[in-house]
Amino acid sequence: MSYYFSKTIEMAFPAAIEHVTKGLAGKGFGILTRIDVQHTMKVKLGVDFKPYMILGACNPHFAWRALQAEDKIGALLPCNVIVTEMSPGEVEIAAVDPAVAMAAIENPTLAATAKDVRLLLQELISEL
Repeated sequence: MSYYFSKTIEMAFPAAIEHVTKGLAGKGFGILTRIDVQHTMKVKLGVDFKPYMILGACNPHFAWRALQAEDKIGALLPCNVIVTEMSPGEVEIAAVDPAVAMAAIENPTLAATAKDVRLLLQELISEL
């Protein structure tokens, strides 16, 4: 079982980030964090890396449900969505599968919430 969903689209990297951000908003997610991995690798290690952005996405309704079911679940939040430039004009979008990420926690209420979030993220990826 894969731990993520992905799709490759033809779009410039900055436009893809905006496109994904809008798609997430349409599913009720906001972006809590943006990690520019390319920039961080250059600054911290002095190495070149492809354009790679990690978007920390959160749907407050589902985050609340998850926290009510398991108060330490914040260690696995937010849902990460990555935008990676594979080549100029070709970008891969990948989202974590929350059901897989939370499978180690034996809590049926949390599992149901993770499945609901999984459906939203699968829809997002397929609609890109």
